[in-house]
Amino acid sequence: QVQLVESGGGLVQAGGSLRLSCAASGRTLGTYAMGWFRRAPGKEREFVAAISRSGGNTYSTDSVKGRFTISRDNAKNTVYLQMNTLKPEDTAVYYCAAVPSPASANYYYTGQSDYTYWGQGTQVTVSS
Repeated sequence: QVQLVESGGGLVQAGGSLRLSCAASGRTLGTYAMGWFRRAPGKEREFVAAISRSGGNTYSTDSVKGRFTISRDNAKNTVYLQMNTLKPEDTAVYYCAAVPSPASANYYYTGQSDYTYWGQGTQVTVSS
């Protein structure tokens, strides 16, 4: 199993930036494809961004394209979500997730049901 712990959330003004981190323990993160999801108040959890196990393939949802960047450092067993130009509608609890990925695969996953392991989440609040 892999344990995931998110950090880096907080309160920021609109237009500001935050970098979320997702640290993994228990397994080498380099064998997992990773994703970020979020749940806004009163809404269902939704996909934000995903990255392949090597980091060579990434994808993000339209509402964050050009503002959020997913990346990973497998040597540090950590995945990041750099969030720039934050908006009040980005306010949510952000979760990272992991799924074992074959060595021959270089793709990402966007569905919540694709993922096996989840972190507890970190709160991001963007004030207007």
